Amino acid sequence: PDVITCSAAISACEKGTQYEKAMRLMDDLRLDGVVPNVITFNAAISSCEKGHQYEKAMLLMEDMQKRGVVPNVITYSAAISACE
Repeated sequence: PDVITCSAAISACEKGTQYEKAMRLMDDLRLDGVVPNVITFNAAISSCEKGHQYEKAMLLMEDMQKRGVVPNVITYSAAISACE
């Protein structure tokens, strides 16, 4: 799988409020050597928001920064929503 496929799968988990599956997919893509991009992270953070998992959303934000992935307005919006 490539980053586009993985991002789409994580986004589908978000739409289905399956944040745990989204987190497993994030772990799996890293094990498969797929490098997540801002879209991947946005989908994962949004899934955490839907699952009321603000701590996990914040961890994803930290991971983004460590990997040098630049957050965008969607990232910040999803992260803020996760904290509500």
